[in-house]
Amino acid sequence: MTSNTRIKFPAGFWTGLHQLGIAPDKVVRKAGLPLTIVNEPVVTSSQYFSIWQAYSDIIGDTARGIIKLATSFETVHYPPTVLAAYHARDYRDSLTRMARYKRLCPPESLSVTEEGDDCTVELKWLSKEQHGPALLIGITLAFLLELGRRGTGQLFTARSVEFSHFMGDVQSLEAYFGCPVRIGNRNKLTLHRNDLDRPFVSYNAELLEILTPALNQSLNASQRISPITGMVKWIMKRNLAGGCSDIQTVASELGMSKRTLQRRLQDEGIRFNHLLTQVRKQQAREYLADPSLDIGEVAFLVGYEDQNSFYRAFRLWEGITPSNWRAKHLGANLTN
Repeated sequence: MTSNTRIKFPAGFWTGLHQLGIAPDKVVRKAGLPLTIVNEPVVTSSQYFSIWQAYSDIIGDTARGIIKLATSFETVHYPPTVLAAYHARDYRDSLTRMARYKRLCPPESLSVTEEGDDCTVELKWLSKEQHGPALLIGITLAFLLELGRRGTGQLFTARSVEFSHFMGDVQSLEAYFGCPVRIGNRNKLTLHRNDLDRPFVSYNAELLEILTPALNQSLNASQRISPITGMVKWIMKRNLAGGCSDIQTVASELGMSKRTLQRRLQDEGIRFNHLLTQVRKQQAREYLADPSLDIGEVAFLVGYEDQNSFYRAFRLWEGITPSNWRAKHLGANLTN
């Protein structure tokens, strides 16, 4: 994982800040980031950690920040990955889904193991060089317990919690988790294994039938795409409208030289220009499917300075003009 790894950021986080009386723009400014990031669904790992560190700095005591956010985050704002866990059959199913779908949202991973009377959920960072702030560690483990409590409707306790960082008011954390909290070398939540059999009152089989295939498809797709290819495509999409999707710009954002990026892509049998064409084609189709955008706007959004150049490129891709493609596909959608 690099500082430019893509991370889906839950929009509900900003809503949660409002409920705590903290203005999102205050956190963003504290993090040294542009205010527009509040509306960005995806951020880099560096931005992700900066946001959490800024929240930690503003809230003051780490333990207080963990408990307040874990308990105030409303279920209506859960992202799809967490909704699938919240509406699971029981706590075991919920934790299994959280560990599985966490792979869609780096930079951390979760492992769940059952042994004897214990169930241990351990948080690990995907990068040995880049770890998140203490508050992010705490909120991740606290939320796993909170998820079980909300799903079952019962205020059960953990067996023990271990953190690799100092967490502020340990007594407050022990009161929340209902167990000893110690500082060690790992970040893990140990539960009573028999609590995993607790059924979820929030179980929703119909919703899971919708969410599970879509999440599995996304997971399979993310595993097929190499990390470097995925990051390059994401940067291209973000920079298309500004005309800054050249290889030098993309390489700089990835923290590597142009030659290194070329070699990494070549190792995977991919050429930069071919990847850029793929991205432009995909984005052009998505924009043309929006009738509120005129052709000139679409041309600009996919990185062309003039409409004629876009027309020529699109005819090479699709064999028809953008106007004809739009008429054909929008007409088909209207008749369905």
